[in-house]
Amino acid sequence: MPVQITKYQLFVMIILFEIGSTPLFALGSSAKQDSWLAMLAAAVAGFLLLLLFLAIQRRAPDQDLMGLLKISFGTWIGTCIGVTFAIYFAYESMRNVRDFGEISNLTLLSTTPKYVTMFIILLLAFYTIIMGVDTLFRMTEALLPVVVISYGFLICLISIAGLIHLDNVLPVLENGLAPVLKAAFPDIVSFPFGQTVIFFMIWHLFPDQQKLKKLSLIAYSTVALFLIAMNVLNITILGTTLVANATLPFLQTVQLIEVGDILERLDVMVTLLLFLGLFVKMTTFYWGAVYALTHLFPAIHKRYWLMLVGLLIFISSFLESNYTTHVWLGLKFSVKIYPLFQVLIPIVMFIVMLVRRISVRQPPASDV
Repeated sequence: MPVQITKYQLFVMIILFEIGSTPLFALGSSAKQDSWLAMLAAAVAGFLLLLLFLAIQRRAPDQDLMGLLKISFGTWIGTCIGVTFAIYFAYESMRNVRDFGEISNLTLLSTTPKYVTMFIILLLAFYTIIMGVDTLFRMTEALLPVVVISYGFLICLISIAGLIHLDNVLPVLENGLAPVLKAAFPDIVSFPFGQTVIFFMIWHLFPDQQKLKKLSLIAYSTVALFLIAMNVLNITILGTTLVANATLPFLQTVQLIEVGDILERLDVMVTLLLFLGLFVKMTTFYWGAVYALTHLFPAIHKRYWLMLVGLLIFISSFLESNYTTHVWLGLKFSVKIYPLFQVLIPIVMFIVMLVRRISVRQPPASDV
């Protein structure tokens, strides 16, 4: 019998997945003090994308993305496109593995070779996936209270320490809408909001399809507001120049906290929060790649796909010579390609389904 996820598990997964590694980066910094408006514009676009994804899912609620592609484009073309999606998911997972290794080197484990920490985190993801996707969902259930309390605690300390300067976000729209829209599209839409395309691999596991849309939209809206607020927080504390040039803006923000000469050096807490977010996102994409390939090529057992994809993720995570190249490739180049998977193909799928009036219920795919 396929695994079924609860309402709370789906809600938690969307929130922790979208948070992921997003606080790592100064998204929309090219818009300067209006970067939060760029985040807002991208979040609205991501909301519309999510509505599109849910509309596609509603037409075949028991199918994952691979099944939807086959229904829309036929077996052969759908399989070929499905393989490209599996590669895309594996690539996204690889980026998070490299982020994990680099951040651990920059913060907690400066003398430990990054390949050691990267191998360990990938091994943990391997164990989580091989134990079944329900293990991943139970893990996120346990992590959400930790993440919420920790971020809430840090934000309270920032307020008490008097670090917030609201004049750093003024004037609003000094240079008009053009810089805001340029920063938002396609970059911030692609990362993180468009990454909800991975939930095509998850939604069919949710038994109450009538509540799927409402629950997903509420969870998305909650995390979008949080990410916008974090963007505003970084700008009001560091200012536009420091945010644009900081490697890890929120980490630098928290390093400024000093409350009564007692509470300080809380950057360890931020690092651990980032690790949790990276692990959830990396494991989800890893699982998505393995699940996709297992669905497309059932003759090969899941365990072999798990080992092969994990090996490819680990090896490819060293292809970029340094962290600067890694960040540049991710935030300047890769985000221009992601819309192919996050926007173009889903739109074509939806149009094909409308034209062919596809609305079916297929037997659910087996769990991996």
